[in-house]
Amino acid sequence: MFCGQLISSDVNARSLGDSVGFVLAQMEELKVEHLPVVEGDKYLGLIAEDDLQDTGTDTLLSEMQDYFIHSSVQVNDYFLVAVKIAHVMQIDIIPVMNEKKEMEGVIRRDRLFRELAHLTGAEEYGSMIVLEMEQKDYSVGNLNRLVESNDAIITQLNTWFDKSVNTLTVVLRINKEEISDIVATFQRHDYTVRYYLGEELFRNELQSNLDHLMNYLNI
Repeated sequence: MFCGQLISSDVNARSLGDSVGFVLAQMEELKVEHLPVVEGDKYLGLIAEDDLQDTGTDTLLSEMQDYFIHSSVQVNDYFLVAVKIAHVMQIDIIPVMNEKKEMEGVIRRDRLFRELAHLTGAEEYGSMIVLEMEQKDYSVGNLNRLVESNDAIITQLNTWFDKSVNTLTVVLRINKEEISDIVATFQRHDYTVRYYLGEELFRNELQSNLDHLMNYLNI
C-alpha cells in the first residue's frame, strides 16, 4: 500500500492568515494534534496543538512559522515510510506530496495502524508464537520445517533485534488456531517460546477434565 492511496478526505490544510483560535477549534473538531499549513499549493509545514496553546488566540499562523514541523512523504512512498515519520516525529497527521512538491492531502495515524494490522496479519485467521533466540540461531528454513512438520504454515514472520540483551525476537503467524503441538515442537528443539496465542487443545482438555471432576463431586 502506497501513501497516495491512504489520503484522508476529512482533513483540510490551513493558511497563514488563519488565527490560532480558529485552528485550535479545527483540531478539536477533527480530533487531531497537528494540521498542515499551505500557501497556495505550497506546503509550508505542520503546526502542533501544543505550540498553539502557548500563544494568543488572535495570533496568525504567519507569525508562527518558526514552529512549523517540516515532515512529509511522497505519494509513491510505501506506507511504512509514513509509519516511521509518524513515530520519529510523534505526529498524528502526515502530509503527502506530489512530484511538484504540492500537497495532495494527509494520512491520519490511525489509518497507518490499520494498515500495520493488515501487514502483520493481526486480522487474519490463525495464531501467533513469539520466539526469542541468539541471532546466530536464526534460520527461516528451520522454523518453516518445524511448523510444517505439524501440518501448518507460517503466514507472517517479523523480527527485531534487541541490542541491550543481544537477542532476536521472532514473531510467527500460523495458519491454524490449535498450536499446542507446534509450541511443544519448538520447545523440544530448545527454542525459547516467550508467548503464544491460540486455541490450545491441552487447555480445552484440562477444562474438560475439571468439569468432569466437578460434576462427579456434585453427584
